[in-house]
Amino acid sequence: MTDSDRDMAFSVSESGEFLAEYTAWLWGCGATAIRIEKNVGRIARALGFDMDLTLLPHHIELGLGKPDTGERIVIIRKVAQCGVSFDINARLSRLSWEIADGKVGFAEAKKRFGRIMKTPPTGRWEVLVLASLANASFCRLFGGDPIAMAVVFIATFAGFYLKQLMLGSHIDVRVAFFCCSFFSSAISVGAEIFRWGETPEIAVATSVLYLIPGVPYLNAASDLIDRHYLCAFGRFCDACVLTAVLSAGLASALLLLGMDIF
Repeated sequence: MTDSDRDMAFSVSESGEFLAEYTAWLWGCGATAIRIEKNVGRIARALGFDMDLTLLPHHIELGLGKPDTGERIVIIRKVAQCGVSFDINARLSRLSWEIADGKVGFAEAKKRFGRIMKTPPTGRWEVLVLASLANASFCRLFGGDPIAMAVVFIATFAGFYLKQLMLGSHIDVRVAFFCCSFFSSAISVGAEIFRWGETPEIAVATSVLYLIPGVPYLNAASDLIDRHYLCAFGRFCDACVLTAVLSAGLASALLLLGMDIF
């Protein structure tokens, strides 16, 4: 019996548990609905199963069955709270192709999936520095001078560090976004108050751009095009709430420090 033949002997329930957990993690790490459907469907076909998948904003429902025996199972899973991760996303997609191409058997796929779930995040300080440089580059893109870029770099570094601390302590993401926005914009307002450089207003405006939830906005558009309306609406609402919260933090800092924003 070949490795592929042995994999076919696994029960519907065991295969369903694997696929449901795989789907929950793929959804949680920021994959679009169409990618999830293609990846999960690819694995199910490779294992010889029929698959029906329903994606909801916080849960997934997977129906898996054997065409020859009529055996069927439905599994509901809560979306994994692993945060957006392009690394995990890419690893899970690669795993689906390896299974479909026959390079990996079911038993080995489960082991690899277990290792993927333990993938460490990108280095904390690396992300902190790169995010600060990227936001300073946005400042330059919108016409900021070198002094404004330096202010934005410092404001982003401080705000992003606070974000890492708060999210690491499991503080609600909306509270974290408000505090980080307030902190970063309060620092950048100093450039306007003391008139550092020629473009302090650009430093203030771009100091909170690192908090814009770009991935949820993009995924919402992709899901809408693919007619996953509930997913699109859920992601869009989440992104809008975060945008409103960071805007409130920016406005609060400006008002507290006496900036005329009207």
